[in-house]
Order: sequence, then structure tokens, then C-alpha cells
Amino acid sequence: MTSSIKLIGVAIAASCSLISCGDISNELDRKINELENKTQSLDSLVNKEVDKVLTLDTLIEKERQKLNNLDTLVKTSTSKIDSIVSKGKRIVQ
Repeated sequence: MTSSIKLIGVAIAASCSLISCGDISNELDRKINELENKTQSLDSLVNKEVDKVLTLDTLIEKERQKLNNLDTLVKTSTSKIDSIVSKGKRIVQ
């Protein structure tokens, strides 16, 4: 009888251990899925922000090119004005 009780006790303990391991495994799977979802969400957010930066970079490059063109125009105009002023000085003298 004592050995039967011990056997039943061992069987119950083993069953509890297996059930606990199953619960831990399920909890671990759930936590891993949550982490994967958060990672995907963060990845999506980072990609959106990178796209914004790239768009801004493109805009800055376009504006820089416009500024360079304007600078060239100002230099050309200044050169022409200087040339006209020099001719005007020679005519006046």
C-alpha cells in the first residue's frame, strides 16, 4: 500500500511537472510572438522615418541646385554689369 501511495505521488508530481512545463512553453511562445510583433512595428516605424529623411535629402539637394543656379546667374549678371560700368567710364573719360 505504501509503495502504491508513493507511486501515485510520483505520478502526480510528474504530471504537475509536465503541465507546468507546458504552461511555461505556452507563455514563452506568447512572449516571443509579442516581441516579434513589437519588432515588426518598430521596423515599420524606422522605415517610415528613413523614407522621410530620404525625401528631405532629395528636397535639400533640389534646393541646393537651385541656389547654385541662382549664384551662377548673380555672378554672370555682376560680371556683365561690371563690364558695362567699365565701358561707361571709358566713354565718359
